[in-house]
Amino acid sequence: MIEISRALTERLRPLSFSTASHVYLPTDYARKPHEAYLKRFGKGPKRVLFLGMNPGPWGMAQTGVPFGEIPAVKDWMGIDEPVGKPDPEHPKRRIEGFACQRSEVSGRRLWGYFAEKYPQAEDFFAGHFVANYCPLVWMGETGANITPDKLPSSEMEPVEDACMEHLAKLLEILRPQYLIGVGAYAEAKLATAAEVVSSTATVGRVLHPSPASPAANRGWAEAAEKQLKAQGVLEG
Repeated sequence: MIEISRALTERLRPLSFSTASHVYLPTDYARKPHEAYLKRFGKGPKRVLFLGMNPGPWGMAQTGVPFGEIPAVKDWMGIDEPVGKPDPEHPKRRIEGFACQRSEVSGRRLWGYFAEKYPQAEDFFAGHFVANYCPLVWMGETGANITPDKLPSSEMEPVEDACMEHLAKLLEILRPQYLIGVGAYAEAKLATAAEVVSSTATVGRVLHPSPASPAANRGWAEAAEKQLKAQGVLEG
C-alpha cells in the first residue's frame, strides 16, 4: 500500500495546472500520517472498499487521511504525526496539520457513523477500508476549491492515468467484495477500475456527506445506512 501510494505521489508531484493558482498534494507533505494510516489499517483483504473523490481542505489536506476529520483521525484511529507544508501555501488555506481547528463536515459525518458502529477503529478496518481516488487539491487565487471537472482535459489526462492505475492496484491488493463510491463520481471510477482488473465485486454508492448536499443535511447517516442495507453491505 505504501509503495503504490509513493509511486502515485511521484507521478503527480511534477504536474502543473493552468487553471489552479495553488495545488496541494497531502500524500507528499502529510506523508507521515498518511503512511501511518496505510500501515495500521491497510492490510488486506477487505470486504468493503469505500472511495471518495479528492481531499477536503480541513480533512485530508490537513491530516493525510481520507475524509480526515481531525478528532476522528487523532482520537478514534490513534494517528497523530507531524505534517509539513505545501509549497506554495495559499494564505486562505493554511495547513496546520493536527492543530487545525476547522471541522471537515464530510469526514465528521462519515467517520462519526463508522465510529458509532465500531467504537474500536481496528474492528471497522478489519473488514473495511476508505481511500480517495485522487490525492490532489486544486484551488484558485481566492482559495476557492476547484473540482476536477473544471480543469482542462489535457491537464487532467495524466492525473486520470496515474489515479486509475493506483486504484486498480488497490483493488488487487485489497480484493474487496463491495466497491462503494462516496458519491456518483467515485462510483464511476470504481466501476472502471473493476473492469480493468476483472473484479467481480458489487459496485454501488452512498450519498456524499458534503454539507453542500441538501439530502445529506437532512440526515446523512440514516440515508447512508439505508443505501448500504439495500446493497447488501450491511445486514438487517
